[in-house]
Order: sequence, then structure tokens, then C-alpha cells
Amino acid sequence: MDALAVEPALRDYHLLFSVRADLLSHLGRTARARADFEHAASLTRNERERALLLARAAECRDRR
Repeated sequence: MDALAVEPALRDYHLLFSVRADLLSHLGRTARARADFEHAASLTRNERERALLLARAAECRDRR
């Protein structure tokens, strides 16, 4: 997924970072997952998605 994240067509695609964050979270890599959830939140213009992504980031912080 890291290779996809640097592709020009995908580097601003919030769902890519959201999926990667979810996978990292399941692997227990919560610090990296949190960063990706926050990055995904910064890329979306949809307030509901942003709130969900930030909530997921907070869950990662709480699981540390």
C-alpha cells in the first residue's frame, strides 16, 4: 500500500489512507494508524467522514 500512496493519482485520495490505517490498526501499529487516520481526515471535504476518521484516530491513541 505504501507504493500506492505515492502515486500522483492517489496521494490525495483519503480512502487509501483510511484503508491503510484500518489495516495498521488491526496489526497493532496504532501510532502509524492514528497518523494515517488523521491524514485521511485532512484530505476529505465531507464533515461526517472527517468526524469518523478523527474518532478512529482517537481510538488508536486510547489503545496505546
